[in-house]
Amino acid sequence: MSQLIRKQHNVNILLYHIVCPAKYRKAVFTPEVDEKLKEICEEISLRYEIEFLEIGVDTDHVHFLVQSVPSYSPTKIVRTIKSITAKEIFRQMPEVKKQLWGGAFWSAGYFISTVGSHTTEDVIKQYVKDQGKWQENIQLRLF
Repeated sequence: MSQLIRKQHNVNILLYHIVCPAKYRKAVFTPEVDEKLKEICEEISLRYEIEFLEIGVDTDHVHFLVQSVPSYSPTKIVRTIKSITAKEIFRQMPEVKKQLWGGAFWSAGYFISTVGSHTTEDVIKQYVKDQGKWQENIQLRLF
């Protein structure tokens, strides 16, 4: 469950849904690779301000639900996750590297989307659209 992160100069709740496909969309995510990936992500959480709320593995891609801080750009989060997991899976499971012909673990691309924790896009859109209107309503009532 996501929580507010309190820092010295800000309070935030930044959630991202990230999807990373394996190189060549190769079906390398076996139950063993899935388990190892999750262990590596736990270690990433200890070293970086990236909290993995959920990890869902399909045979050829992975969905991550992560929470992080404003000082980490979405690109930095993805780069950190992909680089460390690739390096560690290849180191700890060399048979996976052989399946990918000794090349990269992840495809170059990825999908990322922000996730609304407390509301929806429509609610925020209406909220932004209605900014300043309360002052108009007060002025109309005064006259």
